[in-house]
Amino acid sequence: MSEKVNTGSRNIAIVGPYLSGKTTLLESLLFVTGAISRKGSVKDGNTVGDSAAESRDRQMTVEVSAASTDYNGTRFTFIDCPGSVEFAQETYNALMGVDAAIVVCEPIRDRVLTLAPLFKFLDDWEIPHLVFVNKMDRANIHVLETLHALKAVSSRPLVAHQYPIMQGEQLTGFIDMVSEQAYQYHSGAPADQIPFPEDLKAEEHTARAEMLEALANFDDHLLEELLEDIEPPQEEILKDLKMELGADLVVPVFFGVAEQDYGVRPLLEALLREAPEPETTAERRLKNITSKAPLAQVLKTYYTPQGGKLSLVRVWQGKLTDGIVLNGVRAGGLYRLMGQQQQSVNEAVAGEIVALSRMENIKTGDTLSAEQIKLAFPNAEKLEPVYALAITPEKRNDEVKLSSAIAKLLEEDPSLAWEQHGDTHEVILWGQGEIHLRVALDRLRRKYNLPMTTHLPQVPYKETIRKPVTSVHGRYKHQSGGHGQFGDVFLDIKPLPRGEGFNFKETIVGGVVPRQYIPGVEIGVREFLAHGPLGFPVVDVAVTLTNGSYHNVDSSEQAFKQAARLAMQTGIPQAQPTLLEPILRVQVTTPSEFTAKVLQLLSGRRGQILGYEGRQDWQGWDNISAYLPQAEMQNFIVELRSLTLGVGSFHWDYDHLQEVPEKLAEQVLASNGNGNGNGK
Repeated sequence: MSEKVNTGSRNIAIVGPYLSGKTTLLESLLFVTGAISRKGSVKDGNTVGDSAAESRDRQMTVEVSAASTDYNGTRFTFIDCPGSVEFAQETYNALMGVDAAIVVCEPIRDRVLTLAPLFKFLDDWEIPHLVFVNKMDRANIHVLETLHALKAVSSRPLVAHQYPIMQGEQLTGFIDMVSEQAYQYHSGAPADQIPFPEDLKAEEHTARAEMLEALANFDDHLLEELLEDIEPPQEEILKDLKMELGADLVVPVFFGVAEQDYGVRPLLEALLREAPEPETTAERRLKNITSKAPLAQVLKTYYTPQGGKLSLVRVWQGKLTDGIVLNGVRAGGLYRLMGQQQQSVNEAVAGEIVALSRMENIKTGDTLSAEQIKLAFPNAEKLEPVYALAITPEKRNDEVKLSSAIAKLLEEDPSLAWEQHGDTHEVILWGQGEIHLRVALDRLRRKYNLPMTTHLPQVPYKETIRKPVTSVHGRYKHQSGGHGQFGDVFLDIKPLPRGEGFNFKETIVGGVVPRQYIPGVEIGVREFLAHGPLGFPVVDVAVTLTNGSYHNVDSSEQAFKQAARLAMQTGIPQAQPTLLEPILRVQVTTPSEFTAKVLQLLSGRRGQILGYEGRQDWQGWDNISAYLPQAEMQNFIVELRSLTLGVGSFHWDYDHLQEVPEKLAEQVLASNGNGNGNGK
């Protein structure tokens, strides 16, 4: 890659679990760099990061938000990412375009496990990241215990970049582990240097030795110095930190209280010194690319009330200008974002994150180029949906607008999906959890004036028969002046093995039913099977036309169709109809410490455990395989996350149909009116 990238910028994602303080940290970063004159708060709903109405309503981040600021001659673009697992797709998509990430967490041992999926994603994609242990004024464990807990969920070695100075439960300052200088925090001002606290010397020395040993694993010269008890110069330590952070070999750890701006300036200095420049990130991502055309990647799509569609993009190569044509689409404008505020700019160079307006038919994840080249940057894997709601417009006239509005929702949030179910005829919206879908429904109401009513989707039950019946007679005779209608059939009906579906044949001899009328018999049978006596489609049934009679004048295909329906209406109830439910094959992933509880959860939902084993490439995690009735899946993700600190997940596929236990079948049929229309 010969294109020189702007090294005067850094793109940093702020990630971490829900309630860890990411949006508050962004507010502090913007405040101490002078981008805002007054800090907002999540509680008051006036922060830059949570500027979307859906975020403010819930006091939680529900979509990524970009904000740019300048610090010591470098432009930082921070991407504030949602912490809730239900909005993880937003976070993963944004991480594909940053130079580094700040992982924000709390010093609470029981919550550290929630970082495991995030650390795994960062390491799988080799995205450099630092840890900022926030809310140190609420720490319930010692700093060394915090580090130990963090190391247990990271595949990369964690190195303490600072050692916090605590006075009781209050964070009052820090020791820089590189320079071994101590500093005291001041509210609203930079920290100043103080004498080294003698009572922390032993603890700090141990933590610093661990840091140097971790760095020495990747630097033979540093290793030699440590073996010879030579104190390495600060420049060498900083050089190693920069190199090894940039290669995602180590994870530096910082401590602070974002609400009071404690630890924010040292964090900024470390990002400036040690986070990889955009050029370094681009060289890693643009390997083997020979084209010198401008290249960008869409990280997020917004539909704004005022400006229409905005595409947040990372510029990987070249320069974007106002009005540039990318992928055959002319950009309507070029903007730098500060939350929902937009600042128009004339150009954006490689290494910047900006927004393009009115990029129709361009979606999140797309690779954009000024030339016609077949190139696609890697994208985060799309998360599978795990929770569903059936939706209906409150106003019947709005049904025509629904598909267009949902298409825009899916552009903004690729982890949503929708379908019109073939059996229940419901419009079903799929997502990552109840809050995720409620946010989507809020957007339908706010942005597109489409208020919805919702309910849990119906289970697509089926029915079948248990025993055969023979020579079931059906006769249709109707006279109303002129030609009448006459059809007469005898049918044999028998069950088929599970999964065989439907089979129709005839054994007519002597033309008692003329050939031209036999298709009508099959049509009549199929129409009846679409809605059986229990109220659901009938499956795994074989029907044979064995005999019948006809009238030279009055018979017709329509008459034989009606005769077949009458025969089925008589015969199926005699064949012992029974209710079937769909059974799914699920694979649950969970930390091993929760495996026993998850097994109980599955068993309690009529699940059949097939086995479990260690999850590949996930130390301390298990995969559990089971059969689970679809009727038991509707809130399964809610309980699973409750049992596993929010990190349990599952994949599912339809597997087979199975008879519903008798008592449960009675309840289902009672709630469905015993066959009054599939529950409608």
